[in-house]
Amino acid sequence: MVQYRRLWSLLALIFIGSFAALLWVGGDIFRQKPPIPSEVVSVTGEVLMTAEDIAHGRFVWQSIGGQQLGSIWGHGGYLAPDWSADWLHRELLNMLQYWAAADYGTAYQSLTREQQAALRARLAAEVRNNRVDPQTGRLAVSATRAAAIKANRAYYNGLFGDLTPLDELRKSYAIPHNAIRDVARREALSAFFFWTAWATATNRAGQEVTYTGNWPHEPLIGNTITPASIIWSVASVLMLLLGVGAMVWYQAVFAREQSHPAPPAGDPLGSLRPSPSMRAVTNYFWLVVVLWILQISFGILSAHYAVEGHALYGVPISDVVPYVLSRTWHTQLAVLWIAIAWIATGLYIAPALSGHEPWGQRFGVNLLFGGILVILTGATVGQWLAIQQRLGLEFNFWFGHQGYEYVDLGRFWQLLLFGGLLLWLFLFARAIAPALRRRDDYRTLVFVLFLSSAAIGVFYGASFMWGRTTHLSMVEYWRWWVVHLWVEGFFEVFATAVVALLFAKLGLVRIATATIATLLSTCTFLFGAILGTLHHLYWAGTPTAVLALGAVFSALEVVPLVLVGTEGYQNYRLIKSAKWIETYRWPILFFVAVAFWNMLGAGIFGFLLNPPVSLYYIQGLYTTSVHAHAALFGVYGMLGIGLMLFCLRGLSTRGAWDDRLLRAAFWSLNIGLALMLIMSLLPIGIIQAMASISDGYWAARSAELLQSDLVRALVWLRVPGDTLFAFGGLIMAYFLFKLWRGSRAQANSNAG
Repeated sequence: MVQYRRLWSLLALIFIGSFAALLWVGGDIFRQKPPIPSEVVSVTGEVLMTAEDIAHGRFVWQSIGGQQLGSIWGHGGYLAPDWSADWLHRELLNMLQYWAAADYGTAYQSLTREQQAALRARLAAEVRNNRVDPQTGRLAVSATRAAAIKANRAYYNGLFGDLTPLDELRKSYAIPHNAIRDVARREALSAFFFWTAWATATNRAGQEVTYTGNWPHEPLIGNTITPASIIWSVASVLMLLLGVGAMVWYQAVFAREQSHPAPPAGDPLGSLRPSPSMRAVTNYFWLVVVLWILQISFGILSAHYAVEGHALYGVPISDVVPYVLSRTWHTQLAVLWIAIAWIATGLYIAPALSGHEPWGQRFGVNLLFGGILVILTGATVGQWLAIQQRLGLEFNFWFGHQGYEYVDLGRFWQLLLFGGLLLWLFLFARAIAPALRRRDDYRTLVFVLFLSSAAIGVFYGASFMWGRTTHLSMVEYWRWWVVHLWVEGFFEVFATAVVALLFAKLGLVRIATATIATLLSTCTFLFGAILGTLHHLYWAGTPTAVLALGAVFSALEVVPLVLVGTEGYQNYRLIKSAKWIETYRWPILFFVAVAFWNMLGAGIFGFLLNPPVSLYYIQGLYTTSVHAHAALFGVYGMLGIGLMLFCLRGLSTRGAWDDRLLRAAFWSLNIGLALMLIMSLLPIGIIQAMASISDGYWAARSAELLQSDLVRALVWLRVPGDTLFAFGGLIMAYFLFKLWRGSRAQANSNAG
């Protein structure tokens, strides 16, 4: 490890410096988070709501699915509105209508442009002025605004209740009939929606910008993009160009100096005999495929709700599995099956690298598998009970639905999952320990793999940094530690190290080259990825420092991704370097697909969302869904499948392996994903972006736009891509079944 000392020092510097800055920003977010008024009162002294009402309303929002049913501050689902933007626009329109009737005796729409402009100026002065008393924490509102709040409250009471005139709108939003049965809970929910909207429209004390950085775009009160957002967007583009230029120069120089060794005459892993614990990993891969098929099914159902609301081709399935639940399971299962595939790879590769099978390892692997089944079952049942309003609000937090996208699990199930990850880390460490002690050329790369595994096990603990009553801005801060750093950060390092080790063990790359490349990739990725986490927090009630650091470092995060296509090409060339490598053709091609989707989905579509000037208008639109599908499945899903196939290659007999099925699955998945993006999600996102820029963010998320004939037609155009993609999943399931059946028949034949 001595010859890599400079790279280790650089990595340590990046790690310590970046996390120090990230923690400092977290402290700044805590100090400057939007205040929650102790009371909201009208000028007549009427108490409209209290801080307790707002907190209670957030618990209610979480219990019905939270970010899976619409969004708050741009974070969450796409079908229902962004409730903060929706409340704000309705409140503003109500106030304008009241003033127009009182001052001119007519509707606001009937006024002249000059009269409308005068009322909008009055509106901006009324709403943007921070009227929270710093001594008492009370927020005083005018009689007109109090009336607008009451009108909004009545509307949301009806929407989440059973008001008949809103039936069609509930269908458009895929909100169940009488979603919140208790009137007091509906009142509290309205209080929470008001507060989230108030934070988007009220200037910070002593500043001319709102608590959410003037997000969302709302022309009625002059909520427009700030100069800081424009400046830091330009800086992010410049950093991207600088970073890409430096990377191109480095690769040009480095490419001349490196060379690939001549591949061995035969497969170096061909003589590998799986240990009992390695064979036990097969159960994990069965579970991966089952969860993957379920995830695809719930994704199709969620997409269909966009056109039929409460039914699946006329069958009222939403009574049992409403949209919010199907979307919860769709996103949750995606993270879980991908994570399980990678965890299984770690359990397989550790004894394979060390040649050591610890005592009781198989029992530990099976125990962990049983624990995963318990977590899946308990979390699924708990979330169903929560959405059906059969859990109390406190029990919901612990056993039901936390309401935060990608970390929806109740806290009890999160604790079990964290315990499972620590058990996995223990099993992985004890199996790979001999390889860490050996002073051979592989030691450094194995150590990188071990450190990334430790980070995966430990950093999920960030999900315990918020509690039931933690301020929403701080919840978002810690939530993105889990989603961005855990899923998109340390799993990336783990995967890079695993693939490098596999190729080195196969003799396709020199171990020194693989080690240097892995360390450099880790340094480059984490340099942008750690502080790049902040680009998710631009509008979450955070200060300008988040905008600056998030914009610059998220651009650097993209740098290695836009050039990763060369890695895919190099991997593809390896297939033709020796005849025996054909046996690894499809696992390697899945790694090639990872490189392509890394460049397109995570790189290009990711950067589309990174600069503040673009995210200001398109956060939470279908453009976000484009990036999510292309990056989560295109990168992490494809990588999970590739790793799974590498492991299965050593766990099955050669004769049971069917390359024709893998060919069909590979192309079905990639072409299906591309069609889904190009024919449906991206065009809808562009239409929404145009509405957001011209009319306001509320318009981009409105039922009028999402239920228009054009958008509904584009939703239906998902069918070819979705069908082809689902077909690829089924082929992969059949491949696994055929592999199991063939391997079992071969084992029985050998035994006879």
